[in-house]
Amino acid sequence: MIFPGSAILRDTITMILAGGQGERLYPLTAYRSKPAVPFGGKYRIIDYALSNCLNSGLRRIYILVQYKSDSLNQHIYEAWSIFNPELGEFVFTVPPQRKINGDWYLGTANAIYQNMNLFSSDRKCKWVLLLSGDHIYKMDYLKMLQNHIDRKADLSLASINVPVDEASRFGIVGIDANNKVGSFLEKPEKPPEDPNNPGQSLVNMGIYIFNTTALRDVLNDMVSKKIKNHDFGQDVIPYMIKNGMDVYAYNFVDENKKTKPYWKDIGTIESYYDATMDLISVVPEFNLYDYDWPIRTYQNQYPPAKTVSHEGDRIGRTLNSMLCDGTVVSGGLVERSIVGANVRVNSYSYITDSIIMNSCNIGRRVKIRRAIIDKNVVIPEGTEIGFDPVEDRKKFTVSESGIVVIPKNYVFR
Repeated sequence: MIFPGSAILRDTITMILAGGQGERLYPLTAYRSKPAVPFGGKYRIIDYALSNCLNSGLRRIYILVQYKSDSLNQHIYEAWSIFNPELGEFVFTVPPQRKINGDWYLGTANAIYQNMNLFSSDRKCKWVLLLSGDHIYKMDYLKMLQNHIDRKADLSLASINVPVDEASRFGIVGIDANNKVGSFLEKPEKPPEDPNNPGQSLVNMGIYIFNTTALRDVLNDMVSKKIKNHDFGQDVIPYMIKNGMDVYAYNFVDENKKTKPYWKDIGTIESYYDATMDLISVVPEFNLYDYDWPIRTYQNQYPPAKTVSHEGDRIGRTLNSMLCDGTVVSGGLVERSIVGANVRVNSYSYITDSIIMNSCNIGRRVKIRRAIIDKNVVIPEGTEIGFDPVEDRKKFTVSESGIVVIPKNYVFR
């Protein structure tokens, strides 16, 4: 049966799993969940999945939150209260309510099971799109929905090739010539190669489309049989394959307009730093400046960024950097860095190869190199960060490669 795109969108509920603790991103996750971590100057990580929804025409969205969700809840309210309930549009955050056995969310599938009332039979919903709230990519979900319908699948999962030496962090998908999934290995120590792409493994992206009835029936069946059903990758997908259900892989179609598909699961300080710094490359892998695929976020009504002073060696300069609104570089030098909104960089200070988040104040004669400074940090005059690893480790978190991370609201003593 052929469904027009508008009908597909009207009959789809989107559920975004956004409760990730992000332990390996600590201390950036000391006060917030992983999807709420800033990425790209003025955005949050969750803005990328939500912008994909908006650009795909999907406007019926539940966001399942859990870990330290205050910051995320506030951001969703401020940035994403743009839908019209009178037209059936919405974006709601849904906290764990211990609906079943008094448990918090025990995993991805359990979070959906506890909230099956959100796509119950009295709601118009033929398909459920499940997303992760902590990945960076561009994707038109309508294309995947149409493929799912054409395949007459019970479940479609998006897949992408990654190098074998990186694949152990993901579920490995085995497919036949028609892309039907015949095997699924969750995070194996030795991932098998994709036969069609030597040196690569075909991995699960954590993007799922279920027929609503199939999703409800499978979860209820597993519960009734007391089969572990906490996680989609570990439990539900292998169960569906074993029981002969129609599970298909969908080859990721990138809307990033680059030769190489871009999809990042930013799980560590190193990967976060590398992906962020790529944005200021001459030709970055991820294109923020694509007006056909805008990324939405909340923006305070700050004035434009500016540089101030041109007197001798007291010159406000920015080189190969990205500055957000409200930031003033007053007599300092910023190079190869990303500076968030409402930041003050004072005279004779020097920032290089760093990420400075919103509302920081960089004192005079401060030197910062290869550092991530979280929000609301005031750095005293003359401070040096990133030049003495021994001293930095006494006070701050320092990654394996020497990236210094100063947490939100840190107070220098």
